[in-house]
Amino acid sequence: MSLAVLAILAACTAAQAEDLNCLTEQSRADAIAYGQLQQESYAALDRRRKRYEQLTTPEQVTAYQQQLREFFIRQLGGFPERSPLNARTVGVIEAEGYRIEKVIYESQPHHHVTANFYLPDGDGPFPGVVVASGHSRTAKTADYNQRFGIMMALHGMAALCFDPIGQGERSQFLDADGQPQFSSTTREHFLVGVGSILVGRNTARYRVWDAIRSIDYLAGRPEVDAEKIGLTGCSGGGTLTSYVMALDDRVACAAPACYLTTFRKLIETIGPQDAEQNIYAQLAFGMDHPDYVLMRAPRPTLISSTTGDYFDIEGAWDSFRQAKRIYARLGRPEQVGLVEVEGGHGVHPQNLATIVHWMQRWLTGRDEPVAPTELSVRRSEELLCTESGQVLTLPGERSVIDLNAEHELELAEARQLLWTESTPEQMADRIRKIVGVPGNDQLQAPDWDDVGRINRDGYHIDKLILRTETSVLPGLTFHPPDPQEDAYLYLHEDGKLGDSEVGGEIEKLVAKGYVVVSVDLRGQGETGSGKPDELLGDWKTYFLAYLLGKPLIGLQTADALAAAHFVAFYQTPTPRNVHLVGVGQAGVTALHAAALNRERFATVTIRNAPQEWATVVREPLPSGRLTGTVHGALEVYDLPDLVRLIGANKVEFVHTD
Repeated sequence: MSLAVLAILAACTAAQAEDLNCLTEQSRADAIAYGQLQQESYAALDRRRKRYEQLTTPEQVTAYQQQLREFFIRQLGGFPERSPLNARTVGVIEAEGYRIEKVIYESQPHHHVTANFYLPDGDGPFPGVVVASGHSRTAKTADYNQRFGIMMALHGMAALCFDPIGQGERSQFLDADGQPQFSSTTREHFLVGVGSILVGRNTARYRVWDAIRSIDYLAGRPEVDAEKIGLTGCSGGGTLTSYVMALDDRVACAAPACYLTTFRKLIETIGPQDAEQNIYAQLAFGMDHPDYVLMRAPRPTLISSTTGDYFDIEGAWDSFRQAKRIYARLGRPEQVGLVEVEGGHGVHPQNLATIVHWMQRWLTGRDEPVAPTELSVRRSEELLCTESGQVLTLPGERSVIDLNAEHELELAEARQLLWTESTPEQMADRIRKIVGVPGNDQLQAPDWDDVGRINRDGYHIDKLILRTETSVLPGLTFHPPDPQEDAYLYLHEDGKLGDSEVGGEIEKLVAKGYVVVSVDLRGQGETGSGKPDELLGDWKTYFLAYLLGKPLIGLQTADALAAAHFVAFYQTPTPRNVHLVGVGQAGVTALHAAALNRERFATVTIRNAPQEWATVVREPLPSGRLTGTVHGALEVYDLPDLVRLIGANKVEFVHTD
């Protein structure tokens, strides 16, 4: 065997021997942040269920509905004022028994919606049904959405199927050729969510408002009876239907498909989904999936489900039962229903037939069975409304990025005034409340265990586990043979293993004689819920915390302060100087930790992290900084304000990418 092969084998053996994990299989199961948040979610849902059981009178139901609606709108970020739709029809397709108009209108000034309007032959006015698209790239022109429109028209109802943001002709991110940057529409919604969250909005705000303005358009057509408006949609369209039917009283009849379950079942199975399907602090407030139906009770509502859907069918039946009981207390038990059809996620022929029957019953007064029907659909190209196939190419078009950026400029003026009129201590307290970090006098010193040692050339690594009342933090302590008094806390977006390799940045500090401690903050490394998304990070943990009203940054900041206490007092009765390094998204955590405990840190080095959130909001293509966002933070502070609290002379930003 050659010397080269022997050298490779020796290196592989050494790498295998260097196990830098700290937790056993069992202890890791108990330490995963997602699991901890699950338990908190179940407790919140139990509290909500107890409140639900107390709704015994119509007056109590009305008060419950009002409280939920006000909370819902507030958490979405409120709605803009209505502006002229400036609607126009850009093409007409004649078909047997109906026609399709290709229409464009503005839900906000210079923010266009593209839609297909299916109008039955004959004299109106007809009932009208808005069709909300699921997460298909082709949106309104997808086969199942066309079938929605055709079936409604063939049964005497007009239908308006529109493109949501990030889909169809409304992609918010185009490449150099004017085509959608991402094949995944949910990825677009996640990225829209980055800036929206920072300015106190939600991706759902834009989708809901588009749907409300689509109702405005439909109700404004002379061929449509504005008193007989329906709303339906599947998957992401089921989400949007659930939201809008809860908020807009004009929706006389609704049929959300393949979405409604319960949060308990969702969290137990596939977990939180994309940005618009998570409303900030809704679990903490007590708003569950059944509440989207309860908010509109007793108006007619059909839950359309499939047996094999990944939105759990048992949860769908639980939602239905909760709704049925409330509808009965309001004297209208017949006005809520559920259909379950064999099959996977989607609108199967019987689902569609039942939805059309439901709309026909409550909007036209005809209670006649509708048979499942095979329908031919058109090529997507025939149904496009713009010449280029994308509204962003229209002159003066404003994307959601533009709308968020405009709002951020308004918030910036208010922030500047707020900081002028407040003391640093007052602003630090406000920030502490926003991110949910306890006061320094409430943060307890962590307990810790030494669980092993790894020897490297010239130094060793001690493996440890820090424990607080709320978290378990696996960590590594890098020891030079003759350490200096000062020490480093090293936070990396990849957890304790980030920059820990031989020859890496941590080893360079050790070579200078510094002890360096690195840890897995909640949701990182051994406490993460799996391999983080390359662009979005551990978004499932992020959004489960988001649903509880707990910014992940806040949880990680509390972890960082606990780790800093360990570093300051490790093997010494008097605190040593602690130097803080934050890399990537962990740089945002590091800034919060240093701003909320300025005395703890001698210096702060931030590497390859954003220097301000306002810039992130304005980025034409957000660089996936989801897990480093805090809902509504820009209403009060930006990252430079944290630097101001720390002291600019203490902070250094380094970019090595």
